[in-house]
Amino acid sequence: MIDHLSDAQQLIQFIRNEIPLAHAMDLQLGPCSDDALTLLAPLAPNVNDKGCAFGGSLVSLMTLSGWALVELALRRRGEDCDVFVAESTVRYLAPLWQDLRSESRLAAEADWATFFRTLASRGRARIEVACVVPGSDGQPAATLQARFVAKRRIQSS
Repeated sequence: MIDHLSDAQQLIQFIRNEIPLAHAMDLQLGPCSDDALTLLAPLAPNVNDKGCAFGGSLVSLMTLSGWALVELALRRRGEDCDVFVAESTVRYLAPLWQDLRSESRLAAEADWATFFRTLASRGRARIEVACVVPGSDGQPAATLQARFVAKRRIQSS
C-alpha cells in the first residue's frame, strides 16, 4: 500500500510540474486505491466571480482525476503509454461553495482486465471513467463521464 501511495504522489507531482493549470489550481492527492482516485483543490484559486467554484476548475479537476486513475494503473503495470481523454460529458448540478474534491472510478461497465487485454493485443485500449464532485449536502455538485484512450508509445532505438 505504501508503494501504491508513493506511485500516486509521484504522479501528482508530475502533473503539477508538467501542467501549469494543475499547479495554479493547487492540485493535491486525496485517497486512492487500484479502483479509485481522489484529487483535491482549494476553493480560493478556483473561484469564480460569484465566490463559488469556477466551472472550468471543476471540469479540469474531474478530467485530471480520471486521467490520473488510468495513468496510474498503466504505470503500476509498467506500461509506457500516452493517455488521452477521447470524449466526456460534464453536468453542473449545484454551485460549490467549498474546497473541490473529485472522486474518479471506473464506470460500472468498465474493467481493468478487458482494458489491459485489449492493450496487449492492439497496442491501444479505451476505458470509461466516472467522476463526481460532491457538494456540501452530499449530493453531486458536478459529474463527468469520460472515455480515456491509452496508446503504447513507439520505442525509439
